[in-house]
Amino acid sequence: MATKAKELPDGLADAEDKAPGDKPGEQDAGGQPNRKRKLVVVGAAALLALGGGGGAYMWLVGGEAPAAAAAETPDNFVDIPPMTVNLRTADGDTRFLKVHLMLVPGKAENAEIEKRLPLIIDSYQPFLRELRPEDLSGSAATFRLKEEMLVRANAVLGAGSVRDVLIQDLIQQ
Repeated sequence: MATKAKELPDGLADAEDKAPGDKPGEQDAGGQPNRKRKLVVVGAAALLALGGGGGAYMWLVGGEAPAAAAAETPDNFVDIPPMTVNLRTADGDTRFLKVHLMLVPGKAENAEIEKRLPLIIDSYQPFLRELRPEDLSGSAATFRLKEEMLVRANAVLGAGSVRDVLIQDLIQQ
């Protein structure tokens, strides 16, 4: 017994021929991708072209920006001699901290910072001696230490005199 096929407009399939989840218009009878898939492919190609063009622009034109930023960065830093202090411990064990810092000048000149270096070190010592080993654990501790040293240096030299504190060495024994 032969069954009669229903004649439907192009792109539409008989309900019996559809798999679960298929939607009308996803593929035509020849297996060609539908319009949505073509739009996705064209959109992805356009996005790649724009991204590549933007990358090329940044590479060609934006190459001068790092050199300009480097010109604003001071070439010289003020070295603070390494300091070794005892750390406070609850159990009475002897623990030491060795720290070596450098100051990045802000408003102040290097000569002015170097001239007042004994006062800066004197402001650092009490703070460092009050630290406990657990105060120095984790990356956040390093950030807090830098901030505290910066505040103390600017308290001695004046606001904005030191722009940053660089930690060269931080050893806990």
